[in-house]
This record gives sequence, C-alpha cells and structure tokens, in this order.
Amino acid sequence: MTAYLVRRIGQAITVVIGVMVLTFILVHLEPGSAARATLGTRATASRIAIFDNVNGLNQPLVEQFWTYVKQVCQGNFGTSYSLQQPVSTLIAQRLPKDAVLLGLSTVLALAIAVPLGIYQAVRRNGVGDNIATVVAFVLYSMPDFFFALLLIAVFSVQLHLLPPLAPRATTVAGILADPRALVLPVVTLTLVSVSGYSRYMRSSAIDALAQEYLRVVRAKGLPERLVLMRHVLRNSILPIVTIVGLSAPSIVAGAVIAEEVFNYPGMGLLFFQAATSHDYPILLGSTLVVGIATVVGNLAADTAYSLLDPRIRYVST
Repeated sequence: MTAYLVRRIGQAITVVIGVMVLTFILVHLEPGSAARATLGTRATASRIAIFDNVNGLNQPLVEQFWTYVKQVCQGNFGTSYSLQQPVSTLIAQRLPKDAVLLGLSTVLALAIAVPLGIYQAVRRNGVGDNIATVVAFVLYSMPDFFFALLLIAVFSVQLHLLPPLAPRATTVAGILADPRALVLPVVTLTLVSVSGYSRYMRSSAIDALAQEYLRVVRAKGLPERLVLMRHVLRNSILPIVTIVGLSAPSIVAGAVIAEEVFNYPGMGLLFFQAATSHDYPILLGSTLVVGIATVVGNLAADTAYSLLDPRIRYVST
C-alpha cells in the first residue's frame, strides 16, 4: 500500500506540472490582449507598453513561465490585472463558498442517486426503472446553462417561489443565512450529477444482485431489506467512490456555468470574469488549484476504494 501511494503521489506531481505547462501555453495563446482588455480600447500604445513591461508580458514565453513557476513555489500566484488584488487572496475568499455549493450538491446527488440506482436495479425493466432512465438521460444530455435558465423561468419568473440570484454575501455564514437563494444553484448541480451517478449505481447494483452469495444469504432467512443494505449496497457502492473522484472536473465545469447564471460569488464566477477580461494570473491560479483538487480527489478515491474493500491490494508493477 505504501509503495502504491508513493507511486501515485509521484504521478500526481507530474500531472500538476503538466497542467501548469499546458494551461500557461493555452492562456497565452488566447486571442486578444490582456493590456487592451484591462486598460480599455482607448488605451494608448505607450500605456500598453508600460502595462506589458510592469507585468512581464513583453518577455519571451519561456521566461514568463519560469518566473511564474518561481512565484508559485513561493506561494505567490501573482496579482489580478483587473482587481489589483493578490490571486491567492481572491482564491482563499472564493474557495469556502465553492465548498458549500459543491459539497451540498454532491451530498444531495449521492443521497438521491444511490437509493434510486438500487431501486432501478431491483425493479429493472419495470415502469419505475424506465421512467427514471428517461429522466436521467434527459438531465444528462441537457446543457447546464439551459437547465439553470429553465429553473429560473419556472420557479422565479412564473411561480415567484425562489429568487433568481444566489446569495451575494461575502462570507459562508452569510450565504447559509439565505437558504432560499441557494436552492436553485444547488438543485441545478444536484440533478445534473444524479443523472450520471444513478446510472452507474444501477449497473453496479445489477452486477451485485447476480452474485451467488446472495442466494445463500436469502436462504438463511435474512429479510430482503437487510440483504439490500448489508450486501448489495456495500458491494455496489464501491465503483461510485471512484466515479465521484473522476467526475470532479465535470462538477467544477458545471459550477462555472451555474455560478455565472446565478451570479454566485465563487471560483466559477471569478474564472469566467477573468476569462472575459484576459486576467492571466487569475486564470492560471484558478486552473492550478482546480487541477490539484482533482488530482487529490482521485488519489483519495483510490485510497478509499482499497479501505472499503479489504480484498483489494495494490502492488507495484
């Protein structure tokens, strides 16, 4: 197990370095000028030259990357061009808010998808299974922004039940103090995630129900409810642990769209605004943090998988 973790950590570091290099290149290949986007279309050539010189944008790309790497190693993600604040400070302010949004939506998605998947497996090919399958495919294929706008149109514009915008509080406590404004963004991310998780859970539960040991368990007189809880659930939920870790990028991508639509003050909105204003430090810092979180999430999922199933042993190859 120790050798496996050491090897995975080495792979994780390699992936993070690759993310840094690729993101840096792609950001600087983005059409447009950071100076022009920050200073405005009427900025003179001399002001643009001063801006590029102050921010090192007039240096060769290799030198810019090396300077950025040295800053990151010192815990410095640079300063936002448009907001004139340290990127590390902006990320530290936004991450707790993202933790609330993504944490609530992921927990709710699993709480719905796991029992729904087991129900579909037990009642497979029945009316309930077919209806759930159709709904899951519709939600899975629907773009996040369209689903968010649809919820706003129904529950905010037509029914006037929920506010169309997320809480604008600057603290986590302030966001939680306005739960009605959290409903639509959380529901958007929850239902989109449920559609995927429930399908994986259904397939995994069907495989578990086909195992021979369940016949022995039922022959001993164990109630069906306990059979499902103690045996089917425990064995079929293992792949979901890995899927949650692997789906971190798609969850974050959905959060970017949802935060922009609902004007939620998280990392997604910060990233979207930085992309439209060519704010390179925020784009690079945000992508690096998300990349690290994704790698750590995958590593944690693999570790949890081995802990949940003692039969699994990772060996070096």
